[in-house]
Amino acid sequence: MPILLPKDANIKLPKMHKVQQIFEETTIHDIRAHIRHSMERREIDELLTPGKRVAIAVGSRKIDNIFLVVSQVIDLLKEKGCEPFIVPAMGSHGKGTSEGNREVLASFGITEEALGVKIKSDMDVVLVCKTENGIPVYMDKDAYEADMTILINRVKPHTDFNAPIESGLCKMAVIGLGKHIGCSVVHEKGFENFHRIIPEMAEILFRKTNIAMGIAIVENAYKKIQIMETLRTEEILRREPELLEIAKRSVARIKVPKMDILIVEELGKDISGGGMDTNVVGRYGPKANADTVPDIGKIIVLGLSDKTYGNVSGIGCADITTKKVLENIDFEATYANTLAVGDGYSTAYIPLVMDNEEEAIKVAIKMLKITDSAKCKIVKIKNTANLEEIQVSDELMEYVSLRPKDFRII
Repeated sequence: MPILLPKDANIKLPKMHKVQQIFEETTIHDIRAHIRHSMERREIDELLTPGKRVAIAVGSRKIDNIFLVVSQVIDLLKEKGCEPFIVPAMGSHGKGTSEGNREVLASFGITEEALGVKIKSDMDVVLVCKTENGIPVYMDKDAYEADMTILINRVKPHTDFNAPIESGLCKMAVIGLGKHIGCSVVHEKGFENFHRIIPEMAEILFRKTNIAMGIAIVENAYKKIQIMETLRTEEILRREPELLEIAKRSVARIKVPKMDILIVEELGKDISGGGMDTNVVGRYGPKANADTVPDIGKIIVLGLSDKTYGNVSGIGCADITTKKVLENIDFEATYANTLAVGDGYSTAYIPLVMDNEEEAIKVAIKMLKITDSAKCKIVKIKNTANLEEIQVSDELMEYVSLRPKDFRII
């Protein structure tokens, strides 16, 4: 039995046009020189004494030039006579397993062979203490037992809560180095409490453990590093909110304010913690009704990124997907991540599944009750992290052509 009646199955879809969105661009061009200069600051350099065993915490996010950043930090530590090693700091990502963590790092080129250091990916943790409200504070055992730990992470808006401190060094310390158990404990408290408990738990870790510094990275709208600062722990809680404000102003957005259908070519945990960044598409949590988020009728997800490894957390924010997505879901990875987060379970619900992109669009048009398909406003993006080049349908071309500061027709 066909899904669509002939009158719906035979509708003509509007033509799509390639468009370049224009954003402000500030970029650090010489990453190695910048890191060296930043880490040679006296307050940082004095911490790097010979013989120290140094854990370098690296997360699961796809950050611009992350391999280059990590390799340069390792080189500098070795020059100082330190003994660096890498610790995955990604909470429940990578299926919450040692092997999964290594696979995620390897997808960024971060391997023992490439960097000449050990990767200690055991999931064992140490209970550092409890907060005043009884929340256990955990830290990766290998990092805890080192002489010093360095955090490397991007500062950016989180997908599920608003606060002065969202995603960044503090969250990596609390959730990333907390491994699967620490991640679960924090998420059980709900995103509505993150604004309070993440800074509180980070302050405890900075005070009671060997976390000595963090390298904070802010990307521009083109996903290139525009700011990179090496901060001692006593500077992080003050500086991270300032960097977050810069990051929020720099985030790439879809500059079309209203559309009937948004087509997303790929979803993935390496793209955003929510699979699709709610700062771009809304749909869930406090970002859903933000002024910077477009009015979107239906969302279609066509595929998965290679580096999400079947984890489709966030697929529930879509209305329609394809059999290609369904056939590549790793339910174990997806549900482990979703249950560890402990909130927003519906973001893992599977939407309507269609054979292909064309059928998905026609179903979306039917769902929206659009009678003239030629006037359907459609935007197509690669993913929510790559918004420089998009496609728009015929009906949106007038809007685009009247705004040369925001768009360039390709």
